[in-house]
Amino acid sequence: MALRIRLARHGAKKRPFYRIVVANSEAKRDGRFIDIIGTYDPNRNPAAITVKKDLLAQWQSRGAKPTETVASLLKKAAAAE
Repeated sequence: MALRIRLARHGAKKRPFYRIVVANSEAKRDGRFIDIIGTYDPNRNPAAITVKKDLLAQWQSRGAKPTETVASLLKKAAAAE
């Protein structure tokens, strides 16, 4: 079972809001997930990114790999601090 750290879309039509989740790579985008480790709100200016760093480190140590999009968001979040 390959674990991925990826985005799950929520929010209304034309008003996206994303959760950063740990899920099986074969699960649907908005389907079953294992844990929520953060959020991403692109509607704010600048976009709001929150990440629970302890959970992120824990899941990465277990072998979860972020998608390209999530990796870029994590890089932006780290630069903003």
